[in-house]
Amino acid sequence: MLGIQRPNRKSGKDEAEKPFWISFTDLMTAMMVLFLVAMTVALLAITHEISEADKKKVQREDEITKLLNRISEATKDYPGVVVRGHSIDFGDQARFATAKHNLTDAQASMLRSFVPKILAAVRDPLGQKWLKRVVVEGFADQRGTYIRNLNLSLQRSERVLCVLMAYGQEIPDALSEEDRIMIRDIFLVGGSSFNSLKESQDESRRIELKLEFLDIDEQRPAPRNTPLDNDPRCPLD
Repeated sequence: MLGIQRPNRKSGKDEAEKPFWISFTDLMTAMMVLFLVAMTVALLAITHEISEADKKKVQREDEITKLLNRISEATKDYPGVVVRGHSIDFGDQARFATAKHNLTDAQASMLRSFVPKILAAVRDPLGQKWLKRVVVEGFADQRGTYIRNLNLSLQRSERVLCVLMAYGQEIPDALSEEDRIMIRDIFLVGGSSFNSLKESQDESRRIELKLEFLDIDEQRPAPRNTPLDNDPRCPLD
């Protein structure tokens, strides 16, 4: 009787409980793996989105550069006209007299000759894709008050539009109606007073055409489907 050993019931209890703890551990491990997989997929998706956005940005800059290069090529026939960044500076080709907003006949003829080359770029597939508008910016030198020079800058910008929109028998080199409609739809007037001064007073009295481009996925405003005005007279005259 003394030599008989009873079965160890505790050992049987441990054997019964062991599968439960193994299953719980496996479940936690599986959940952790699923969490890591989900995080990896999310990170890959975010990285892919950033990569696509960077790719579109690089493509936009490349195509805008190509468009600007085409416009720059057109300036070779117009000494003094240069493309700087997104702006076209007309230099001595459109220099204003002190406190004046008038352009000479030669300057007006040059503008009517050159601007259609910009319009050709607007009609280019890259222009249709990216060019938003053209801002005509007038500048004044530092003489005079700020408000007076601001008004003078605006008048100089407006004078350029008057030159481009002029037509009639007295304007033999007038732009076509199609070109004038496009100018009306995408050209805007701006004034810069004596901001962005050049090295000399003469160089500061100038006009520039600033090209503004669409952002990615931005659409150009729809053009107005209305005829041109019948009165070609400039309100500055």
